[in-house]
Amino acid sequence: MTTEPAVLVVDDNRVVADTYAAFLTDEYAVEAVYDGEAALDAVGPGVDVVLLDRRMPGLSGEEVLARIEERVLDCRVVMVTAVDPAVDVVDLPFDEYVVKPIGRPELLAVVEEMHRRATYDDALRGFLALASKKATLEARVDEAELADSEPYQRVEERLAEQRESLGIETERLEGVVSGETRDIVDTSDAGALTE
Repeated sequence: MTTEPAVLVVDDNRVVADTYAAFLTDEYAVEAVYDGEAALDAVGPGVDVVLLDRRMPGLSGEEVLARIEERVLDCRVVMVTAVDPAVDVVDLPFDEYVVKPIGRPELLAVVEEMHRRATYDDALRGFLALASKKATLEARVDEAELADSEPYQRVEERLAEQRESLGIETERLEGVVSGETRDIVDTSDAGALTE
């Protein structure tokens, strides 16, 4: 990883992409692109964080996300979108899901969190991505819908399994997990997991 993390902003709305890039340019090396094809051309081993719009003409954010996963790139991906999440997001391989509009402080915080997560091992990153999905769904989807949702139940089961296999207890992940995710995961074994 470089001393100045590289962030790729992908949004078909040029004003939005350029605004997000401007928000981040003092802290990060930032490139903005305006469609999925350009995103695939720009993303590579040197990119640490991708801020990816979900709905774009041509290649959608979901298609770009799938291609990033196929390439086995070691970058964190944040879906930054106007699309409210539904339980269909459970199987998408992103690290965080943020619903627009998003201001500069929130954008900086999520990129900083993704940069921090890059220092964790794969198991902990996977756990945190899953916990982020659960937190996003709980914040944005009706409780009754979640109660009847098989994908949401799978998330809960996978979190419990991963928590057990990682030896994570409730009070020790404090500081590792940010924002809404902190309320979802058992926050007790960060020290052991990040050493």
